[in-house]
Formats: sequence, C-alpha cells, structure tokens
Amino acid sequence: MALTIDQKQLIVAEVAEVAGKALSAVGAMYSGLTVAEMTAMRVKARQSGVYLRVIKNTLARRAVADTAFACMSEALTGPLVLAFSMDDPGSAARLMQDFSKEFAKLEVKVVALGGKLLPVTELSRVASLPTREQALSQLLSVMKAPVGKLARTLNEVPGKLVRTVAAVRDQKQAA
Repeated sequence: MALTIDQKQLIVAEVAEVAGKALSAVGAMYSGLTVAEMTAMRVKARQSGVYLRVIKNTLARRAVADTAFACMSEALTGPLVLAFSMDDPGSAARLMQDFSKEFAKLEVKVVALGGKLLPVTELSRVASLPTREQALSQLLSVMKAPVGKLARTLNEVPGKLVRTVAAVRDQKQAA
C-alpha cells in the first residue's frame, strides 16, 4: 500500500527526531530475513535501547539530512534497516553484529558514529565501546587507584615498624 504525503512527512519527522538524539547509526541489508527473524531483531532492539526502522531510502536521506548522520546519505542504497543507538554508542553495532553472525543474510552496509561515516570493518570496534555504566565504572576505578595506593603506602609505615619490633622481640626471647 502506497504512503500518502502526510504519512511520509510523519515518518521523516519521526526518524529525523530520533537521528537528532542518536549517538550512532548502523544500516544493514535485510533482504532474505524471515518475519520471525525481523521480529526477534526488533524485540532485542527494544530491550537494548535501539531504534530500529525499515524506511525507504529517499525518506531516510531526507530524515538524516540536517543531523549528524547526513554523512550516511550516499550509502543508503538497497533495502536497508536502520538502527540508531539511543543510550550508548555501541548498542546498535552490537545488535547488528550479533544478528549478522546468527543470520548470514543480514549484511551491514553503513556505520556512522559522531557524525563520521566509518568503514564497515569498524563495526566490531564500535560494538566493543563500553556502555554508560561500564564507562563510569572504568572512570571510577581509575580515579580510585591513586587513593588506594596512597592508603596502602601510608599503612605500610606502621606495619613495617610493627614487624621490626616483633623481630627484635623474637630475637631477645631467643637469646
């Protein structure tokens, strides 16, 4: 069923709004996937905070034209499913990487991060980016390390004194 101009404008506005807030985007060819496989991918996308949309390429080009993902415009060819990461930059890449391993017919064609178009070979690198919680955890461990080392160093001085006094005591008791 053909879309009316009003429906197309709504779709473009929705995708443009999502693209304006998204951290990264991945486009993949989905031809050959069954309805059940696409449904499974949509369910997993919702769980991981990824906006997933099958959209006509001309509408997608219009939607991303005024966003950081305008660099993707020329790469939008063929039947594509677009995935936008909303929570952390690697979630869409992780989703597409996992499903492309599981379903050989899903082929990643375009990867964009921070307004830059990346080669498809960088998908695994983008997928390995930490989530917000992991990044905060790593930051806190880096901030905590010097304080912990200082505490251990300061604790070593009285500990060494106690060991020295104990060794003198043992020596006197043995004599």
